Amino acid sequence: MTISPLEYSAASHPGLLRDNNEDCFLSRPEHGLWLVADGMGGHEAGEVASAIVRDTIERETHDNPNISLLESIQHAHTSILTSAEHGIGAPGMGSTVVALKSNSEKYQVAWVGDSRAYLWTPTRDGGRLEQLSTDHSYVQMLVETGVIRPEDAEFHPEKNIITQCLGMQELAQVKVDVVEQQWQKDQWILLCSDGLTDEISDKTIAQILCESQDCLAAVDQLLHAALTSGGRDNITLQIIESPLRDNFTRNGLWQWVPYLTGKPGTDAWIFGAALASLLGLLVYVVHF
Repeated sequence: MTISPLEYSAASHPGLLRDNNEDCFLSRPEHGLWLVADGMGGHEAGEVASAIVRDTIERETHDNPNISLLESIQHAHTSILTSAEHGIGAPGMGSTVVALKSNSEKYQVAWVGDSRAYLWTPTRDGGRLEQLSTDHSYVQMLVETGVIRPEDAEFHPEKNIITQCLGMQELAQVKVDVVEQQWQKDQWILLCSDGLTDEISDKTIAQILCESQDCLAAVDQLLHAALTSGGRDNITLQIIESPLRDNFTRNGLWQWVPYLTGKPGTDAWIFGAALASLLGLLVYVVHF
């Protein structure tokens, strides 16, 4: 196992039914910071709100590397309110946010609204997808109080009603939820706006992540799937790879299976024979 700089890939698309993109994202690997923000408030105002979130969190992280995501997100909320009072954007504009702060050992994910964070962990039989964030939404509240079943939430007609966002004028402060965990080898974290999760299911996300050889291919395939399924909203996503790499996973020797055998789904004995030959050659070279 090795420790490497965090690799990532990101994409943002207005979707197929809208002429503007109120989403934005930030990727600052040098600061261990990534985020996705989904603006609300109509044309221009939503774009302004999400940009304020991005710029506030980026600036504060740059000026004070020790600041927590919770603090910088609270300041972004205040910045949106103050900007609207000074005629920047429009009253009532707001934004969701989901952000990742990471170092070589652990990470912190914080969010407000219904933009999501998922954790993908590869396993011998494929992989496991876990939603790290919990939507701040009306439907999630119905699930938590037992009014509806979790499996009914995905198709509920009011699934896009959120209970809080940055810039909500009724709130002096927002409730920022935070998850902190240790990195495990070869994990990926997916940050996304609801333009992705409204179009494709968690099952489809998991399948695409399982089949993708790297985060660049995964982002491309997830975006393609969301557009193919309708693309009714802006779509923004990022995948950030764990700094801990296993030499015998998709990021190491196992990724050569298609090239050694000619097809990804080859039988294990064919790959075993090819691997044995390769190792035998290496031993021969070292010996002589």
